[in-house]
Amino acid sequence: MPVIGQGTWCLESATRATAIKALRRGLDLGLTHIDTAEMYGDGRAEELTAEAITGRRDQVFLVSKVLPQNASRTGTLAACEKSLKRLKTDRLDCYLLHWRGRHPLPDTIAAFEELMRAGKILSWGVSNFDVSDLEEALAIAGPGRIACNQVLYHLKERAIEHAVIPWCADHKVPVVAYSPYGQGDFPKENSDGGRVLAQVGAARKATARQVALAYLVRHPGVFAIPKAASAEHVAENAGAGDLRLNPAEIRDIDQAFPAGRPGRGLPML
Repeated sequence: MPVIGQGTWCLESATRATAIKALRRGLDLGLTHIDTAEMYGDGRAEELTAEAITGRRDQVFLVSKVLPQNASRTGTLAACEKSLKRLKTDRLDCYLLHWRGRHPLPDTIAAFEELMRAGKILSWGVSNFDVSDLEEALAIAGPGRIACNQVLYHLKERAIEHAVIPWCADHKVPVVAYSPYGQGDFPKENSDGGRVLAQVGAARKATARQVALAYLVRHPGVFAIPKAASAEHVAENAGAGDLRLNPAEIRDIDQAFPAGRPGRGLPML
């Protein structure tokens, strides 16, 4: 699976034609991991995804998520069926719990396992799980069951590097970074951090955003799912997949964007 995929959060805010063109362009460029959720646009993002992958379903690693309020045992089963219908597919490659809620985690995991036995999902994972949540899920499901942990991770928010990434690496759980450019606060060109990204990019014939993505996926087992609402932005994202930063470049970016103190708790949007 490519280290750079395609997110669809807020994709429905683009025009239908533009959104579909962007997703299809991503597939053409090898960004075959597409992440969506029942929450995104109240299912509209799933419907756009369905249209974009028509005739190409077997090329796609397709991920969706169940909302915590729907994540009871029977609710998870029902939510999955609705997502499958909107996505016009018979299975998901991975199904995630969007974040912890009031329903007991054993019930959600039992539903995931039932969906796997039925062939409706091929794997399951979690999202916005801190180490204590991951430990609980591991104790319930056993090793080798958690397919991934999808968490907030960008240059200005590196909290997961302290405990979550090491735990996931130790337990062979891939990490998927959502909002890898932040939420409208990507470093400006005239900022200290922006100048570092520009300098690295100039040396590598890459854009600042490509450098930022390459930095996030420098750890083995870390993936990123930037959302792009235009074919041009998708092409830019795809260009980061082959960029490998050297130790000096990583050091400079580390210094420009400090990780902050440990123990701050898991950030999420």
